[in-house]
Amino acid sequence: MGWLHQLTNQGERKPAETLAQCLARIAGADPQIGAWVSVAPQPATGSGPLNGIPFGVKDIYETAGLATAYGSPLFANRRSRGDAALVAALRAEGGIVLGKTHTTAFAYFDPAPTRNPRDPGHTPGGSSSGSAAAVAAGMVPFALGSQTQGSIIRPASFCGIAGFKPTFGVLSREGMLPFAPSLDTAGLFTQDAEDMATLWGFLNRDAEEEALRTVAVPHRIEGVEPEMMLAFKDAVGRLSAAGFRVAVTEMPPGFGGLAAAVTAIQAYEGARSLEAVWREHGTRVGARLAAMIERGLAMPAAEYEAARTLVEDQRKAIRALFEEFGLVATPAASGPAPRGLASTGDPRQNAPWTGLGVPVITVPMPVRTSLPMGLQLAAGWSRDHALLSSAVEVEKVFKRC
Repeated sequence: MGWLHQLTNQGERKPAETLAQCLARIAGADPQIGAWVSVAPQPATGSGPLNGIPFGVKDIYETAGLATAYGSPLFANRRSRGDAALVAALRAEGGIVLGKTHTTAFAYFDPAPTRNPRDPGHTPGGSSSGSAAAVAAGMVPFALGSQTQGSIIRPASFCGIAGFKPTFGVLSREGMLPFAPSLDTAGLFTQDAEDMATLWGFLNRDAEEEALRTVAVPHRIEGVEPEMMLAFKDAVGRLSAAGFRVAVTEMPPGFGGLAAAVTAIQAYEGARSLEAVWREHGTRVGARLAAMIERGLAMPAAEYEAARTLVEDQRKAIRALFEEFGLVATPAASGPAPRGLASTGDPRQNAPWTGLGVPVITVPMPVRTSLPMGLQLAAGWSRDHALLSSAVEVEKVFKRC
């Protein structure tokens, strides 16, 4: 049972004790991990099921009373005028903004200073580096992230927690740094899937859906390290043994080109979103980001439109798969977290699902290695509640191991 589920189900909650516990864990662990840009608990502004529960906010969300610097020293003193819509929604339920968590610069690939709590010699992933690390280290029960390719699912896999990218557009992006508008998705981190289902229930009070128990596994999975493939096959085998109907299936023709198409869309749209700041500051926005902006500005419109067409065609093609199977299971990353902080990892396992706009969650798998790895589960559009119910059932299978 995760920390958030415990807090919201205990008879008499003591918010001051929870806050003190968070601050103590941050004081003890963050000097080594570096998850936080700033720790400055904000006053409560609402009342609800999250009363007194602290949470972390990725440093691309506007947050009243705090700086929002987009992970860049260029904007270190930039103050937010108000709350982003998602921050406001959580505060309306009684949640307490604990502070801002590190992101890669402008939520791209130039790394943040954050280290992986499972092994500080490795990256926590990106771009939601600080949020994933803070939750994994037990510094906060949940935190906000965002995903344009794999910025929630991959860090959750690397850090051994649950990361959830809802159906595109379900959570408001108002007050979140725009990067690639047709891809950007607001999302969440919690310690486990049960916590995620609990949190989602507070944000979306639609009727809950039963777990989906039919699972498609792609016949070909490329770009995955042997460690990950071994853990993935073991996890799928455990689900089959537990009663899930698992079938290896062919993905729609053209599915293999989705990751490249999403990368092209991100570059084209991101270059135009961030062109002004790049023209003013050049490579100081980040070497990788500056190079992407140059590529994106040079990209012919026809190439961008071709990428958009491929994504749209795949959205139509994948519907048949989700009519036959409730879930598609794939690795949540190419492997365990890479050593060092120079790279935040490869998002190719996540980008197709971000482009499709379907809900996706990471569930930590049983592994024999010291570093965690996650199972990525995708469901059809607007099946967010069903996906989370399924993830809870999958988690129960894994926790019996």
